[in-house]
Amino acid sequence: MDTITLNVGINSDIANRLCGLAQITECSQSRLAAQAIEEYLTVPEWQIQAILEGIEAVERGECTDFEEVKHTWEKKLAN
Repeated sequence: MDTITLNVGINSDIANRLCGLAQITECSQSRLAAQAIEEYLTVPEWQIQAILEGIEAVERGECTDFEEVKHTWEKKLAN
């Protein structure tokens, strides 16, 4: 995988925490920062993809009426 250098400004507290974690884990600060960014991006990317898929399903007419869903759950809760 190709890599690029990215300059990011962080406050001194975060820099100190990153330095400490790098020493403890024997991993470079750069690698830890790259891992943190990758993990941070995963959730919003998944959420956006799920939202787009939901919108496409609605546009295709593949959805259930709210009242039908509500009625189904009310029946389940009553039992």
